[in-house]
Amino acid sequence: MPSDIVVVGAGVSGLTTALLLARTHKYNVTVIAKHMPGDYDIEYASPWAGANYLPVAQRGTPSETYERNTWPELARLASELPEAGVHFQDTVIYRRAKDVGTPTGDWFAELIKADAWFKEVVPNFRALSQSELPAGVDGGTSFTSVCINTALYLPWLASQCLKHGVVVRRAILSHILEAANLHHSGKRADLIVNCTGLSSLRLGGVEDTTLYPARGQIVLVRNDPQVMASISGTDDGGDEATYIMHRAAGGGCILGGCLQKDNWESQVDPNLAIRIMKRCIELCPKLVPEGKGIEALSIIRHGVGLRPMRKGGPRVEREVIDGVPVVHNYGHGGYGYQTSYGAAQAAVALVEEASQQPRARL
Repeated sequence: MPSDIVVVGAGVSGLTTALLLARTHKYNVTVIAKHMPGDYDIEYASPWAGANYLPVAQRGTPSETYERNTWPELARLASELPEAGVHFQDTVIYRRAKDVGTPTGDWFAELIKADAWFKEVVPNFRALSQSELPAGVDGGTSFTSVCINTALYLPWLASQCLKHGVVVRRAILSHILEAANLHHSGKRADLIVNCTGLSSLRLGGVEDTTLYPARGQIVLVRNDPQVMASISGTDDGGDEATYIMHRAAGGGCILGGCLQKDNWESQVDPNLAIRIMKRCIELCPKLVPEGKGIEALSIIRHGVGLRPMRKGGPRVEREVIDGVPVVHNYGHGGYGYQTSYGAAQAAVALVEEASQQPRARL
């Protein structure tokens, strides 16, 4: 008899975990969440993401495993399922020696290495020659990656969950154990999977004080630079960043950004927006016609998201809270999409372990 499971959270981590659980045909899965695909809210990080695959995990960490194991599925989606909103993009990454030790430089430390571990994972990885480097840049790499149109991808994930029998419902929880009484069968759930991201900071029964927001700000434009690009830092501040990625299927081009630790501000900073646009044009002049500046950017909207960062890295582990088995999968920061399948696989393995242990029904 399949176990009854409630997954809390309908961001990329929650929906991916629910989908993989449902695909095993061993579980009756309910997803409950305050926010759903189609919503835009500062509490809901997933819609604001770029999103892409630019590995930042350090060698030997669980996140490296999650990123390694996620690439094959993202590549499959880009190759075989255009309706998911994932496409391949030529990618260039630049590094400047002077960015070492800055917040952005530390964030990108693995990404910018000439011998990064993911050179064995992504196609066409190579170091750039000196003649390919812009002025002021000390090195760089290029490879083939993917960019995801979150406005298509999150609903697609939800639709795949529904296709595999998952029931999706809205709910607001004050304590994680309240989820056990919200399974669609009307029975008390056997297990809860917590994928609430930054909300786990204040969610009763979890209250993970190692979580903190890392504020990001972007400009979404219609311009298409024909490349995905980023660089290890900026001259505008150590916690500001420059990245460009063009979403699949008319999703527009993301210009970013920043990594502002412990900043909860939900409103757009117009001065930062101007700096972002100027930096992106400097990094990739093909964004606009020759000789033009930010006035040539066709702006769709500005956005702010709060990355669910966690000291010590993501939490993918199992515990028992007042007799209830709970599997956690949260704290993936600004890399939730590129760890999504690998982390969900690890979470499913923890559910499998829990289901093998004899226990009384909750």
